[in-house]
Amino acid sequence: MTTLADEFLADLEDDEEDVIDEMEFDAAQSSGFKSEPGDVKTEPAIKMENVQSIDDIDSVTNLMKSSEFHDYMREIKERVGENPKPWFGLIEQNPEYLLVVKANELCSKIDDEIAVVHKFVQDMYAARFPELPETIPEPSIYLKTVAILGNDIETGIKKLGDVLSAQTILIVTVTASTTSGVKIEEEKLGPLRRGCEVGSQLCEAREVILEFVESRMEFIAPNVCRIVGPGIAAKVTAQAGGMTALTKMPACNIMLLGKEKKSLQGFSKLNMLPNTGFVFYAKLVQDLPPEFRKKAAKLVASKLTLAARVDCFHESEDGSVGKNLLEQIYEKFDKWQEPPPCKQTKALPVPLEAPRKKRGGRRARKMKERMGITDMRKLANRVNFGEIEDDVNQMNIGEGLGALNAKGGSSGKVRTVAVDKKTQVRISKALQQKLARNNAAMNSSGLASVFPSGGRTTTGGRDNVNGMASSVAFTPLKGLEIINPNACEKREQSNKYFSDESGFTSIKPQI
Repeated sequence: MTTLADEFLADLEDDEEDVIDEMEFDAAQSSGFKSEPGDVKTEPAIKMENVQSIDDIDSVTNLMKSSEFHDYMREIKERVGENPKPWFGLIEQNPEYLLVVKANELCSKIDDEIAVVHKFVQDMYAARFPELPETIPEPSIYLKTVAILGNDIETGIKKLGDVLSAQTILIVTVTASTTSGVKIEEEKLGPLRRGCEVGSQLCEAREVILEFVESRMEFIAPNVCRIVGPGIAAKVTAQAGGMTALTKMPACNIMLLGKEKKSLQGFSKLNMLPNTGFVFYAKLVQDLPPEFRKKAAKLVASKLTLAARVDCFHESEDGSVGKNLLEQIYEKFDKWQEPPPCKQTKALPVPLEAPRKKRGGRRARKMKERMGITDMRKLANRVNFGEIEDDVNQMNIGEGLGALNAKGGSSGKVRTVAVDKKTQVRISKALQQKLARNNAAMNSSGLASVFPSGGRTTTGGRDNVNGMASSVAFTPLKGLEIINPNACEKREQSNKYFSDESGFTSIKPQI
C-alpha cells in the first residue's frame, strides 16, 4: 500500500523524467554536425499529432525508402568485422571517422522514425488492446508483441516466451482477460502488420549501427572507452547525438542517458532503480556493492564528461587522460569501501603518589546526616497495607501519620522514637558560652532566661535579695520602721570612693 509521500515522490520523478527527455532532445538537435555530401538525406518526420490521420506507414518512413540509407547500411555491415586501417593525416579526413559521425547522426534519425512507427501502431492497436502500452512501454518490444498477438490474443500469448519475461507475460494475460477492446477489421490488419515490420527493421538497423560504432570507439574516443568500455561509450554517444553534443551536456544529464520507464503493475516498487542509465550498468559500477552504485554512477559520469571533451579536440589519442581519470575513480572506490579506523588504544595516566583532593569527608558526611530524613519522618511515610488511615486534618485529605499511629488506631497517641543524636538540633559553641555566662550571673534567684539579652523571667526576683526579707523592721527607738533591703548592697558599692569614713587623699607626694 503506497503512502501519500510515495505518491508525491512518484510525481516528482515523472516531472524530472519529462524535463530530462526535453533536455536530451535539445542536446541531440544541437549536435553541431554539418551534413556532408555523402550523408543520408531525409525529409523531416511527420509530427506526432498527425499520425492518426495516416493509413499507410510507408508514407511517413523516409529512411526505409531511401537508397542512400540502404547503401550506407551495406557499407557498415561490411566494415563491422574489419579492423580500422592506420591513418597519419587529420582525423577529420579519415573515412572511418566520417563514417562514425554519420552513424551517430543516423541513429538520431532512426530513433525519430521508430517513435513515429510506435505511435502509428499504438493508435491502430488501441481498439484491440488499449491497456498494452501501459504494460510494455518500450517501443521495440511493443512492436514485436503486437506482431505476435494480432487479433487472436489468447493464441498469441503462448508465443511471447522469446520476447517478454514470465512476469510480463502474466500481467499481459490477466489484463487481456479483462480488456474492453474489440477485434480489428481485416482491412486494417495489413497496415498494422506493415508498421510492426518496418519498426522491427529500424530497430535491427540501429543495433547494427551501434555495433559498428562500438568497434570504432577505441579509435574515435579512446579516453571515454578507457573509463566505461566501448559498448557503453557507443550507446552514450549515440543517445547524446554525437561527440560534440556529448561534450555540451553536463554530467548530471549524461548519467541519465538511456534511462527507461519500466512498468511494474502488480509488483512492488521497492526494487525500482529510478534515474539509472547506461553509465549505471557499466562494469566498473556494477562491480561495487549495491549501496555504492548510485554514488559511483555520478562520479563516473563526471569523469566521462571530462574524457569526452578531451576526445572531442583529439587530445591524448593514446588514452592516457582516460587512464588517469580511471585511476582517480578507483581511488575513490577504495576510499569509500575501506573499513573505519580502529579505535585508538590510549595509555593509562601516570599514577600520582600525592593525595588527591576529594569532595566530602567526615564533616560533609556529618552534615548530610544532620540534614537527612529523620526516623519520625520515615515512620510517617510508611503506609501499612490493608489499613484505613485517618487524615491529619480536613484541609489535607489523604495525608496521614502512617506508622506513627499506635497500632494503626485512632487514639491520637504517637509512638515515641529514640532520639538520634546525628539528626538532633544543635546549638553553636559561641551561643552555648553566652548562655553559660548569663546563667552563672542569674543562678542565685529567679529562672535564668534563655534569651540572648540575658534578662530574667517574670517569675524571678529583680535583684539578689532573699525572698524572706521584708521592708518593715522593729526597732527599739521608733518601733515599726520601713527600711530598704537593698541599702546594704548600695552601701558596699559606695564604700570604695564615696565612703563616709574615708577622708580626702592627695596624689601629690609629701615633702
